[in-house]
Amino acid sequence: MANYMTPGVYVEEVPSGAKPITMVGTSTAAFLGVAPRADAPVDTPCVCVNWSQFVSLFVGSKAESTDLVKAVFGFFQNGGSRCFVVNLGTGGDLSRAVAALDALDEVAIVCAPGFCDPVSHDALLSHCEQLGDRIAILDAAEDVADVELLKKVGTASTGTGAAAETATPGLRPRSSAGGYGAFYYPHLMIRDPLVSGATVSASPSGHVAGIYARTDATRGVHKAPANEVVRGAVGLRRLVTRAEQGELNRAGVNVIRFFPDAGIRVWGARTLAEESSEWRYVNVRRLVNMIKESIENGTRWTVFEPNDMTLWKSVERNVRAFLLMLWREGALLGASPEQAFYVRCDAETNPPEVIDAGRLVTEIGIAPVKPAEFIVFRLSMWQPESDRAAT
Repeated sequence: MANYMTPGVYVEEVPSGAKPITMVGTSTAAFLGVAPRADAPVDTPCVCVNWSQFVSLFVGSKAESTDLVKAVFGFFQNGGSRCFVVNLGTGGDLSRAVAALDALDEVAIVCAPGFCDPVSHDALLSHCEQLGDRIAILDAAEDVADVELLKKVGTASTGTGAAAETATPGLRPRSSAGGYGAFYYPHLMIRDPLVSGATVSASPSGHVAGIYARTDATRGVHKAPANEVVRGAVGLRRLVTRAEQGELNRAGVNVIRFFPDAGIRVWGARTLAEESSEWRYVNVRRLVNMIKESIENGTRWTVFEPNDMTLWKSVERNVRAFLLMLWREGALLGASPEQAFYVRCDAETNPPEVIDAGRLVTEIGIAPVKPAEFIVFRLSMWQPESDRAAT
């Protein structure tokens, strides 16, 4: 309380009480693989904000394009701007390297280019499912003789690495109930980033991660990262037909296809959730991840505050304002805010027994937009009125 001694006008700055919730980043990727440079840091996440920095840290003067090199190059080429790189070293353990990402809240996308076996896929999916704030981009094997194998689920019961891949009947990763993984096929043909004039095969995960980042920047995380040109791709290891993709799409395999008039494009936006799941689309999973983490960070100030009606109204107001912003940007479906979302934080969600347990419960419902995956035009012959009158 100010001490007023002299008659006059006093102007005071009064806090508004509003604590806006801001969106967290969604395009920071983490890459795990073997770096060409022998003395590069091992099992230590290193941040890279451009291709030159990555080359300096992990490549050096040794001109060898490993799966990691080609993936990071594709990430920056397709619109990525920031990533963490974990070098496994020769004979490194992927599970140990994945654990190094646990403390990095900034990571939203996880890739392990070149690790196409069920054991590796399971390690990446388990990591993302446990943390609940990121999604894994998984690669199919480089050469798949029969695309029917991609519809079968690989098992991680025997061996590791390449041995596990050959020992299992299928090449598709296991399902993820929450949709924390997306699976892409086939491999790309690109210009070697280190050897001029050479064309090499590359896992698609790095390029796709860059497309995720590019779509986030140009349209928003709510836009499905599909029907996007794969920059740097000069060909595909295998051309998938329309009929083949129909079956693969139902199995959760996102196909990269070549169109004569549009180039090489990502032509799928499915996760590894079941086809009937509400998490079957990549953009829905990533949008909800962003909303969860943004609200968590934006309401941290409420911890240890008096759990009363004043706090409830503040939380409800701040969350509602955040979701209203998302609705106006087109991330939520509905002609009005009331159709797009609801927020409840009151005496009904916080009865005395909940308050006594030290909890503050806010109930939130959202209607995320989903991609128009199947476009149907109904055409029929029509005879103008003048022609019908003449007959």
